[in-house]
Amino acid sequence: MNVIVSNKYQNMLGTLNIDVIKTITGEFDVEELVSVFTNFYFNKMIIDLTAIKGYQNIKNIQKLSVNFDTSKIIVLLDDSAAVNSGAYLSQLVSMGIYNFTRNINAVKFLIDNPNSYKDVAQYHNLNGNEINMESVGIDTFSSTTASGGLRIIGFKNVTAHAGATTLVYMLKKHLEVAYNVVAIEVDSEDFKYLNDKSLQSTISQDLSFNIANHPEAEVILLDLNDSMQEKLCNDVVYLIEPGLIKLNKLIRKDREAFEKLKDKKIILNKSILTSKDISDFEHEADSKVFYNIPYVDDKKEHIQVLDDFLVALGFSRINGSNSNKTKLFNIFK
Repeated sequence: MNVIVSNKYQNMLGTLNIDVIKTITGEFDVEELVSVFTNFYFNKMIIDLTAIKGYQNIKNIQKLSVNFDTSKIIVLLDDSAAVNSGAYLSQLVSMGIYNFTRNINAVKFLIDNPNSYKDVAQYHNLNGNEINMESVGIDTFSSTTASGGLRIIGFKNVTAHAGATTLVYMLKKHLEVAYNVVAIEVDSEDFKYLNDKSLQSTISQDLSFNIANHPEAEVILLDLNDSMQEKLCNDVVYLIEPGLIKLNKLIRKDREAFEKLKDKKIILNKSILTSKDISDFEHEADSKVFYNIPYVDDKKEHIQVLDDFLVALGFSRINGSNSNKTKLFNIFK
C-alpha cells in the first residue's frame, strides 16, 4: 500500500489507479511528515513536491533523504525553473532520490519499476564544481539562461499554420553548423513527419524538466504551439502569415490581437510582401515587424535568408550577411 502527500497537484494525484493506505494534503515541514509516518508501514511515498514547505531550497529536501528510505520516495516535481534546474536535479541524485518525474503517468510506472542510479546519472554533476546550496533556492535556471550560456528561443504561430514547426526545423539545421542546438516541440507530435530523430517532443508540464536534461546545449529552439511556457524563453518570436484571409480570420477571432503583440518580435513568415507592403502593414496594425521571411524551399540544405534572420537574432557565429531589407526583397523583382 502507498501513501500520498499532496498539495498543488492533489487532483492530478487523485487520478492515479493505485492502492493508497493514507493521503494527507497541504504544506508540511519535513519534521511533520516524520512524525506522521514514523513506524507507519508503506510501500511507496508519493510526494507532490509543493507539499514540502520551502521545497525550492534543496536543504529542505535533504531532510527527506535523512529521515526516510529514499528508495521508497517518488517525487512529483512542479514546473518551476529552480526545481527543474540542473543543480537541483543533481542534488536529488546525490541524496539517493532517483525516482522523480514531471509526468503523472510516470508515477505509477515508478512504483513497480523504480529508477536506479544508471537511469538518472545524466542529471548528476560530477565535474567537481561545488554547487552553492543557498542559491539553488532561487530561480537558478533563469539566471543561467540570462547569462548568455544558453539561449532558449520560442516560436508561436499567431495566424493559423504560420509555419513555426517547419521554421524551427530549418533553423536547427542552420544553427547546428556552429552551435550545439536542440529543437523541442510542445504539446504536439508534428516533428515525427520531418523524419529527423534528433527532434524532440514533450508536453507543457514536462518542458522545464526536458530543458534541464540538455546541459550541453547552447541553443534550444521551442515550437511552443498553444503552450503558455514563454516564461522559460530568453526570447519569443511570433509568426504571422500575412495573407488577407489569414489576417482577417485573426482579427475576427481577436480584435485586440495586435495590441497584445505590442513590443514583441513579429516575424512575417511565408510572406510575399514588398518593402512598401510591410510599411503599410506596420501602419495599419500599429506594430513593428522584426523580420520578413519569404516562402523558402524546406528541402534545401542552405537558405541565406535564414542565416540572415539568425544573425539578426544575435547568433554571431552564423556566417550570414547582414542583408538590408532592400536586398532581401530583390527576389521579388
